[in-house]
Amino acid sequence: MSEEAKHSPDLGFGPDPGLGLKPLPASAALVPYAVRVNASLVRRGFWPKIRRVAARVPFAEDAVALWFCALDKETPASTKALLLAALAWFVLPKPFRPRRLPIPGLLVADEAAVIAAALALARRAVQPRHREQARTVLARMARS
Repeated sequence: MSEEAKHSPDLGFGPDPGLGLKPLPASAALVPYAVRVNASLVRRGFWPKIRRVAARVPFAEDAVALWFCALDKETPASTKALLLAALAWFVLPKPFRPRRLPIPGLLVADEAAVIAAALALARRAVQPRHREQARTVLARMARS
């Protein structure tokens, strides 16, 4: 190995120039793909599930507020990704969920815990207008 190669600042995280590999384009990365999958799950399943469970779960207003926050153009993309992941977990039928969340230290979680965690992490992004929209929608659902 040459002396230059021994002291290279490259830590091995980039493409290997000897193999001719190019960096992965951002559009092909897994994170945007996962966000698109979560968004698709949430788009299809959120309102049907809320209609079924809103009267029985104490966190319905929180879940709907997260929905409105995720749709808000002012919400940062990273926060939207977190909210869509939490809402996808809420929507995903239990038989399709892993028995354990892939989060160290969190062995068992249900919808309430995931919604509460997302709400805590996105606390600054959830605005009073999102909560008001959630209350309005839930009140309308309760009347019908």
